[in-house]
Amino acid sequence: MNRALMPAAAPPPFARYSHGMEAPGGSRIVVTSGQLGIAADDRIPEDAGEQAELCFRALGAILAEAGMDYGDIIRINAYVTDRAHMKPYMEVRDRFVGAPPPASTLVIVSGFTRPEFKVEVEVTAARKD
Repeated sequence: MNRALMPAAAPPPFARYSHGMEAPGGSRIVVTSGQLGIAADDRIPEDAGEQAELCFRALGAILAEAGMDYGDIIRINAYVTDRAHMKPYMEVRDRFVGAPPPASTLVIVSGFTRPEFKVEVEVTAARKD
């Protein structure tokens, strides 16, 4: 089982994430590409939370392809185009991640390949079979 690393010498996390995650030896690792908030019908919602929802659903499909699920995520890298998108993104993230929550980084970027995109999320997952 993946183990959260929460040393007492480090300040508490700013939000719902772990300072680090340790995967046991011999774990299978899955690394995803960044997923954007685009629906299967190519619709891109205006709302950042809806885009984040689509990102996490796509990530879930990728993980399922490898026989994993959201509980196997050990690291999230997320990117938003404005501070205003942080809260809706984090609300969606918190619904999808397991316990303990994975390590996580959220970065504000100037933009993506298309101006409609507001959120991109990539994950690393590990599972010991």
